[in-house]
Amino acid sequence: MVGKYCMVRTYSAGVFAGTITELSEDGKKAKLTNARRIWYWDGAASLSQLATTGTSKPKNCKFPAPVEEILLTEVIEIAAITDMAAKSIAEVPIWVAK
Repeated sequence: MVGKYCMVRTYSAGVFAGTITELSEDGKKAKLTNARRIWYWDGAASLSQLATTGTSKPKNCKFPAPVEEILLTEVIEIAAITDMAAKSIAEVPIWVAK
């Protein structure tokens, strides 16, 4: 998965979409670049579908601005994101809490 744009679910920090630059041998830690937190999504039944087909309702999703780099611990799931889904995720406006 190193070098791929992926959906990474952690035990307690939530879900992020980003490019994996490092992955520990046990798979429990992942360093991502250009990572967006997937705080709330709509238009996909699951994260697996979001990683495969993207969202059909990008305006309803809440994905904050990407961070340049993040180290995630307690990784429990990694799914490669397809080109179609990546395009959809990129179309989600940057969410800012009001």
